[in-house]
Amino acid sequence: MARQARKASATGVYHVMMRGVNHLQLFESEEDYYHFLSALQSAKEQYGPDGTRLPDLCVYYAYALMGNHVHLLLQVREATVGELVKRIAASYVFYFNRKYGRDGHLFKERFRSEPCDDMSYFLTLLRYIHQNPVKAGLVHDVEDYPYTSWHEYLDDYEFMLPLCNTRIVLKRIKLDELKDLVEEPLDEGVYCLDHEDRPDRKISDDTLLEFLNSAFGMPDAFEIQHLEKKDRDEVLTQLIRKGGGIRQLVRLTGVGKHVIERLR
Repeated sequence: MARQARKASATGVYHVMMRGVNHLQLFESEEDYYHFLSALQSAKEQYGPDGTRLPDLCVYYAYALMGNHVHLLLQVREATVGELVKRIAASYVFYFNRKYGRDGHLFKERFRSEPCDDMSYFLTLLRYIHQNPVKAGLVHDVEDYPYTSWHEYLDDYEFMLPLCNTRIVLKRIKLDELKDLVEEPLDEGVYCLDHEDRPDRKISDDTLLEFLNSAFGMPDAFEIQHLEKKDRDEVLTQLIRKGGGIRQLVRLTGVGKHVIERLR
């Protein structure tokens, strides 16, 4: 079966998740975290034939370096998201394999990504990425985990590289307000890219239908079939983000499985 094309972002902003192959641990020491950040730094830089620094290939807004996966919130400018991730992976894999005397792939061949085309979802992703260590049970508070970009926003990082353009974000929302948002846990139904990491407890049909009615004024889920394609896909995408499973949404809406799978 041919791979589905990645959904393009109108703004160039993407949420990216890079996962270790076979759930392999990506970081074994503090040095490894630092080298991954160095890989992020070098991946965005480009130079002319004479060594002149050219415009960066991307802008980073957030990251979380977890045990066996990495979350990034970035905006591509002079490269595609695929080209950028390839540069990041190549740099870190070279370092990691040489250090630990291993060969072969380190990351799953196909990284995951989703576009972000509005400020509301951008803030959701900013919160989601920084809350990832708390959700994973690694720390109690967001600021307790050392390997996320939240410390850049708080301007209290020590050895971590300053990678993110926090100024762009803080021009749109004040730090105090952003801090309140990031520290407030997201709803349990918000998973973004982590569909495969969802707990066995699924969101109930009633909860999904209540959300559909309150958010879109649709008391009958089968009404989705009669929407224009763009509107239908937007509603389904929101139901997926809320926590709806593929088979569950097929059953509730009557929309074909292949349509819903394409939106994941």
